Amino acid sequence: MDAERDAPGSPEWRITSQGPAEAIAGYTDRVSVVPGQECGLFVSTTAASFRVSAFRVGWYGGALARRVWTSPPVPGRAQPAPLVLPETRTVYAGWRRSLPLDTTGWPEGAYLLRLDADTGHQRHVPLIVRSVRGVGRTVLVHAPATWQAYNRWGGASLYAGSSGAYQTRSLAVSFDRPYEGDGAGKFRVYEWAAVVLAERLGIPLAYSTGLDVHDDPTVLEGAAAVVCLGHDEYWTPEQRAHVTRARDAGTNIAFLGANTCFRRIRLDPASGPAGRTVVCYKSAYRADPCYPSRPDLVTTDFRTAPAPDPESSLTGVLYEGYPVDAPYVIHRPGHWIHEGTGVRAGDAFAHLVGVEYDRVTLSAPTPRMLEVTAHSPLVCQGQPSHSDSAYYTVPVGAGVFASGTMRWVEALAAGTGELGRDHGMDARTRAFVTRTTENVLRAFAEGPAARHRPEPQPDTAELYPA
Repeated sequence: MDAERDAPGSPEWRITSQGPAEAIAGYTDRVSVVPGQECGLFVSTTAASFRVSAFRVGWYGGALARRVWTSPPVPGRAQPAPLVLPETRTVYAGWRRSLPLDTTGWPEGAYLLRLDADTGHQRHVPLIVRSVRGVGRTVLVHAPATWQAYNRWGGASLYAGSSGAYQTRSLAVSFDRPYEGDGAGKFRVYEWAAVVLAERLGIPLAYSTGLDVHDDPTVLEGAAAVVCLGHDEYWTPEQRAHVTRARDAGTNIAFLGANTCFRRIRLDPASGPAGRTVVCYKSAYRADPCYPSRPDLVTTDFRTAPAPDPESSLTGVLYEGYPVDAPYVIHRPGHWIHEGTGVRAGDAFAHLVGVEYDRVTLSAPTPRMLEVTAHSPLVCQGQPSHSDSAYYTVPVGAGVFASGTMRWVEALAAGTGELGRDHGMDARTRAFVTRTTENVLRAFAEGPAARHRPEPQPDTAELYPA
């Protein structure tokens, strides 16, 4: 991978002309592939032809991506309108395949496929070229289930239906459709900057997705660390069990977001191809076919009935609220994660807490060796509370860090204009979050953190007295 990181970059990876929704859009028939595996690309366009370029995301001397492949011109076709499965209001495209993608020679990593119509309009399509083994490496776990949950292409997501109402939302969403907007989904906002930073550090990396960890946790075996990126809300019980088992075997975990592992989902062939459909009934869980025979598989919030299992036993913190915009306030300036940042107790970083946040909640399962590193006062929907960053260790030595705010990864690009919005965060905030993240990733790459970094000093009782 050193040769890959030293390769020349391709700064032209960005989209310069999105055009109207029908100009061009596409999706792949696999969320991830191993190097050399083929997948299909499905494209609809009003143009006579288009090309496809595959850009691997990384540092590349500041270019931020490298082009690894470009197709010849491909005949364009306007594909039919999407289809809807009435039982679950699932939207899927049902398009004909436009071309195969042979990933032979593509290095493991996170990719943005760029579709270039001959009219000049463009879209991205995310694809992960995943690692089979993660021994001794830091595994970046991407969150396509969450990307898809929020995707309203074709008129419906797990949040709203064609009417815009929650009541008409999809109960299951399909990967067989493009992502709305520029096509990059939540990857670009909540994950991209963390990939660039990890690549720049030069630590040994592996790439996977939550869906792959669900299917086969082999990539976690012997891994130095697992990194869950900025918005990783939707997990299967199997994924959660596999990540927890890795922690208990000595693998460090970093949660660089908030609202992580909040929704329990199922990958159910009853609503489409196996592994290509994310099922989550949420508040309508009594209509889930698994209710009441398999309460552990009912798709609702992990913390709620019929099988409550709050995420805090893994993350250390508990999702509390939305929306919020508040300063991030340092509580433990001398903690090793803050080395080199120069922070003092009470220092604040405007707008870093948002738009969702987590906090220590002692009424839920909470790790015993938990130390709060940032304790940020806020008001959410009229109620005063706090957002917490926290760190804990387990007996075998693994360390777990949770940022407690969804804007953590976005802050890695604050002030650069790269994401088009910074929520008011500035270069000072970017420098702080970057150095703190570097400290976490470098330490976690060395193996079980408790063996080479100071143990946490539990302080939850003083912050949240009974």
